[in-house]
This record gives sequence, structure tokens and C-alpha cells, in this order.
Amino acid sequence: MNMTSLPAFWAVIPAAGIGSRMRADRPKQYLELAGRTVIEHTLDTLLRHPGLLKLTVSLAENDTWWPDLPFADHSQVIRASGGKERADSVLNGLIALAEAGAQADDWVLVHDAARPNLSREDIDRLLGELASDDVGGLLAVPVKDTLKRVDPYGRIEVTIDRSVVWQAYTPQMFKLGALRLALGEALAAGAMITDEASAMEWAGYRPRVVEGRSDNIKITRPEDLVWLTQLWHKRR
Repeated sequence: MNMTSLPAFWAVIPAAGIGSRMRADRPKQYLELAGRTVIEHTLDTLLRHPGLLKLTVSLAENDTWWPDLPFADHSQVIRASGGKERADSVLNGLIALAEAGAQADDWVLVHDAARPNLSREDIDRLLGELASDDVGGLLAVPVKDTLKRVDPYGRIEVTIDRSVVWQAYTPQMFKLGALRLALGEALAAGAMITDEASAMEWAGYRPRVVEGRSDNIKITRPEDLVWLTQLWHKRR
């Protein structure tokens, strides 16, 4: 697809988590990475894209780090209230976008605050592949390792066919109205929702996977931050 025909889009960044597995003195999105916080790198990639209209960042009420960041006063950034779970934060972000003028048929990209290595090429690929899709989808990576399903005692039950298994990444891209409805109804029903695609699946849709870069990792543990720091150092 020609770059000029890529659709405009809005974005939601759920950033209300505390990142307990990082064992740090602050949420992982505010840890330092190459001279800036993790979330600054994440937001910068999206805000530099010419197709972005506005984005919401869903934050915890007691977040004391966000107001000190340069992006806190950015004209394209809207603050929304974070929720108890990721799905609550994303839903609040969608509501804020609708109040800012986003329409039900507009595309929304939901991206993890702790995935700072998102490339412009992956955004363009996602937009290009899904621009005319009826449902939407997400960046994903085919699983490379052998997978085992185990019982509660750690014994292997079966080896899973890895050729049909993909690891879900973000951004995940859906129409605002459909995603808002799916999240709202899934939360009301108490369904297990781990990402936006699972909410859409719960609502009866079949999202499409678009292969992205495997280095678009989510910082979850201390070693992830070390690995990414080393990767960026090598690139420089």
C-alpha cells in the first residue's frame, strides 16, 4: 500500500500498571532507558507518525511521575484515568478519544507503554495490512521454540504444534466502536481479557495477525531493560 493511502488513526497507551516484577522504585514505564524514560520513547515513536490524530495515556490516579514529563503538555496527548485492569484502562482511553472527536469507525491502535522499541516500519505495516480489513488485528511473531503444555505438577502433557502458535504483540488495531463495545460487554460479563484481541475474540470476531519485528519486546523483567539497552548501544 502506498504511504499516502495509509489511514489516519488514534492511539491508546494503557500505563496504569506498577510493574512489580521489575523490583524498582517506580513503575517500569518511568525507568530510564538511553537518557529518557521508557514511556517517552514509546510515545515519541507514535507522535512522530504523520497519521496519528491524538492519543490517550491511561494513568493511575496517584501517578506522580507523569506531570514531570515533556509529553504531559503535548497538544496531541490526552490523559485518561487508568483502571484496575488493562481492559479498564483501555476502555477509559477509548471513551476519552470519543470525547475528543474520534468516531466509531475510526481506527485505534492500542500499544503497551513498556514497548519502547516499536519501529515506524511496523506501524506502517500494520496500517497497510489492516486498512481495508473488516475486523482489524495485531502485530505478532511466530513462535520459534518448542512449546510444552504441562500439568499442575510440572509434568509434560503434550508438545504443542508451534506452526499454528503466534506470540501477541502490540500495537493492536481495531475500530473504536467495535472495540469499545467488546471491552465493555466482556468486562460486564467477567470474561478473562488479557489484550484487545481477546476481547474481540470474546465478542465473536477473528482478528488478523500481522508479522512484526521480534525485537518489539515488552519490558517486564530487569533483564529486558538490560537487553534493550545493549541493543540500542550496538545500533549506535
